[in-house]
Amino acid sequence: MDFLIAGLGLALLLAAGDLLVRGAVNTSLRLGVPALIVSLTIVAFGTSAPELLISVQAILNDAPGIALGNVVGSNTANILLVLGVPALISGLSMENCDSRKSYVLMLAASLLFIGVCALGPITWLHGLVLLAGLAFVLTGQFRDARAHRRRERETPAIDEPEGADPDLPWWRILLYLALGLIGLPLGASLLIDAATSIAQRFGVSDTVIGLTLVAIGTSLPELATTVVAAIRRQADVALGNVIGSNMFNLLAIIGLASLVGNIPVDPSFLTFDLWVMLAASLLLLPFVLLRWHMGRVWGVIFCALYVGYLAVVVT
Repeated sequence: MDFLIAGLGLALLLAAGDLLVRGAVNTSLRLGVPALIVSLTIVAFGTSAPELLISVQAILNDAPGIALGNVVGSNTANILLVLGVPALISGLSMENCDSRKSYVLMLAASLLFIGVCALGPITWLHGLVLLAGLAFVLTGQFRDARAHRRRERETPAIDEPEGADPDLPWWRILLYLALGLIGLPLGASLLIDAATSIAQRFGVSDTVIGLTLVAIGTSLPELATTVVAAIRRQADVALGNVIGSNMFNLLAIIGLASLVGNIPVDPSFLTFDLWVMLAASLLLLPFVLLRWHMGRVWGVIFCALYVGYLAVVVT
């Protein structure tokens, strides 16, 4: 039964990811804003729902360390695994993907988060600082969207992104978005629960389960969305989803969770995990700034680095 539930969860993830990408691409077409901005906001926030639910629940269950570990582990997985797997499958072409500004904001959010952790434990005051950073990012995205719409009215785009249908009614676009945003966390939950049960049956410790299944499981919505986007040749949606999710994890999830209760910072985070997260973010520099093609070789490298990171953490 556990294997059946795991398969159902995986199928639900892939189907919901496809619907969310379709909804995001058509939303960008109808609103006249880049698919990158839609993926940085609607898609990113939706795929980060599992991290938010788990982090808040961890605070309420008097296990605040899980909240911080979940976010830091998920951010590392988002880059090395969530971008590595689709690069391994079909490659990601960054030629027409201009995400330099959002990438710099993600690096700034990472440095702000590391600074807040260094002042730990993270209290509601630190949380307000992180939420203020989120407000700054969203305000900038809103301004960029308005500027893009003005440019589109002056010089309308000729080419439409793959998967876009100018005749698709709004009710269907909203339905795609809703089903995708609901199906992703539901599919992730089914897969995490089933995988945890299977692992426990084979005698795997709770520590290993937490470091692997929970961190990877909460990144499954991003992974499903990114794989579908890569297959549809929507690299801007794939990269925007990862960058937006990482910013949302750092600024919104920990910001909101800290309003529920204080979050202690384990010394190991300050000496290892946070710097691995930052190093993983810096790996994207040539792909974002120089627009290198992320082919299968890079997919192998990214996935291997993530496996190596897990091996170090477990040992």
